[in-house]
Amino acid sequence: MKTFCGRANPTTGAMEWLEEDENYDYHQEIARSRYADMLHDKDRNVKYYQGIRAAVSRVKERGEKAIVLDIGTGTGLLSMMAASAGADFCYAIEVFKPMANAAVKIVEKNGFCDKIKVINKHSTEVTVGPDGDMQCRANILVTELFDTELIGEGALPTYEHAHKYLVQEGCEAVPHRATVYVQLVESKRMWSWNKLFPVHVEAEDGEKIIVSPSEMENCPGVPSVCDIQLNQMPSSDFTILSDVVTMFSVDFSKPVRSASTYYTVQLEPVKSGKAQIVLSWWDIDMDPSGMINCTMAPYWVKSTSAFQWRDHWMQCVYFLPNEEPVLQGEKVYLTACRDEYSVWYKLQKARGEEENKADVRVESPVCRCQAHLLWNRPRFGELNDQNRTRQYIESLMKVLKTDSVCLCISDGSLLPVLAHYLGAKQVHCFFFKFFKANHLEDKIKIIEARPELLTSSHLEDKKISVLVGEPFFTTSLLPWHNLYFWYARTAVTSHLTSNVTVLPQSASLHMMIVEFQDLWRIRSPCGICEGFDVQTMDDMIKNSLNFRESKEAEPHPLWEYPCKSLSDPREVLTFDFRKTVPQHCLRTEGSVSLSRKGKSHGAVLWMEYHLAAGISISTGLIQISNEKGNCEWNPHCKQAVYFFSSVIESETLSDLPSAVTYAINFNTKTGEIAMDFQL
Repeated sequence: MKTFCGRANPTTGAMEWLEEDENYDYHQEIARSRYADMLHDKDRNVKYYQGIRAAVSRVKERGEKAIVLDIGTGTGLLSMMAASAGADFCYAIEVFKPMANAAVKIVEKNGFCDKIKVINKHSTEVTVGPDGDMQCRANILVTELFDTELIGEGALPTYEHAHKYLVQEGCEAVPHRATVYVQLVESKRMWSWNKLFPVHVEAEDGEKIIVSPSEMENCPGVPSVCDIQLNQMPSSDFTILSDVVTMFSVDFSKPVRSASTYYTVQLEPVKSGKAQIVLSWWDIDMDPSGMINCTMAPYWVKSTSAFQWRDHWMQCVYFLPNEEPVLQGEKVYLTACRDEYSVWYKLQKARGEEENKADVRVESPVCRCQAHLLWNRPRFGELNDQNRTRQYIESLMKVLKTDSVCLCISDGSLLPVLAHYLGAKQVHCFFFKFFKANHLEDKIKIIEARPELLTSSHLEDKKISVLVGEPFFTTSLLPWHNLYFWYARTAVTSHLTSNVTVLPQSASLHMMIVEFQDLWRIRSPCGICEGFDVQTMDDMIKNSLNFRESKEAEPHPLWEYPCKSLSDPREVLTFDFRKTVPQHCLRTEGSVSLSRKGKSHGAVLWMEYHLAAGISISTGLIQISNEKGNCEWNPHCKQAVYFFSSVIESETLSDLPSAVTYAINFNTKTGEIAMDFQL
């Protein structure tokens, strides 16, 4: 069966109706899932196995049958661990049908059919009794329902229901408990992901400052967690203001309450500074004694040298509603509020306990200024990047004249304000309510129409002499999606002067072959996991990745995922914004030689924008920082990663495949880039 799906094409801006196979959604889900990453997480798997063995032993020592309930079984791995540890029977619950089907096959392949029953339901719909899904309540509860924030995947309501209806009182639980830790820090870099800093512009008539509106200044932002690989954040980018403290813990062997609540701890700052950020992570004890522990603690907390990389559980960055000055040794109270699915924080100066309690309301923060809905965190960081802003200012100064009529095409951009301050006669832009704070509502005309519907009355019958864009669009996922600027530029051609200046004047697509330190794991087959054959899962992921006729690149913020270059960066396609989008496809093929030894995991692709003579901005590679080939990436953008289906490993330069050949095709009708690489 085929389904018609409507979508706005991120590159061309056109509304398209695509005929999708009915399985399209689930193939996307599996192809982009983190199952492979979990199966490669040795630390997690070993500790779950130890915890399960210990729990089965404790039940057996009491002379009881070990009946296991495994909620969110996925591949069936934890149930197979329980069965091989001697459990009498396991009920493995999996709501996602394709996954449940895979679990049935994996369980069968490993010879556990008689010990494991896979139930394709949500755990809250499972029935217990002679005619139910489960014959009786379980006495061992095993789950892996956690995300980086611990509770974001609904672990609390699931546990709450399981204790009421599916497991015995006093059951064993693996994991036994989870503990959430916090640390207060000051960090200009992280704070720049949530607030807009003032922008200084040196104009003809003196310095101008762009400020954010007061409602943006005082806005608590959005409650969704900012989860990152904190281990890639250099210690020079933050100042620690407090010791690590335990915020709260949950005992999974006892009834769990998911209702909204809050926890308060007293902190004594170890240093004076501006409290802006709460860093947080959790650990899980697989057993009651806490001997089998799996932790997400970052590098400056964890003393152990054996470090487990994982992408399915990272660390959390929480932004306090406002920055609070704290003094060394002067106690403060940190409160964590939570609902069923998320956590948020507030900091208060120490006061009487009772007074404090009355002041805490468990209401999730809501963005009132709209900016946090328009701009994601990397976008805030990009707008606060002074270096980048300076390059736009320099470029605008080169092209603007006193009679310039300027049109800006970019989402939520500061370029219209810069253009006005730098002397443009008139500035137009599409939809943006930022100008009131800077008293520019009458200076910058907001056009409430899409570029393709622009009329001369929108422009007061004037022609555009300078067309500008960063370009940035909120709908872009892959680097080349921002080529929507080119399509918009083509749509407004009739409103441009014959000698219009376009900034950026052009863009280019760049590519480089890399070896990843760890990111390769998310797409790497697992085969055997802790002695169990999970190849069915590997095949399923591969099948879903190949579901599209052509394999696709996927977006990743590479500042979080170290890699080294095996080839020089190569410019592969150019796009001339001074001309309209051509009718014909843009195609290139060639080969890039490998200059370093290593494993060719894939190609990274990014865009560079050529603003004006001699000024370019890269959304990808900033520099190759040493002779080993370590790369530094633009921290505000996601780069496109195309994983090769087979990895070529070369230990010496003599056995290198001398080159990787590529064919890249930009279809100007659909705005899509198809690529093929041969090793």
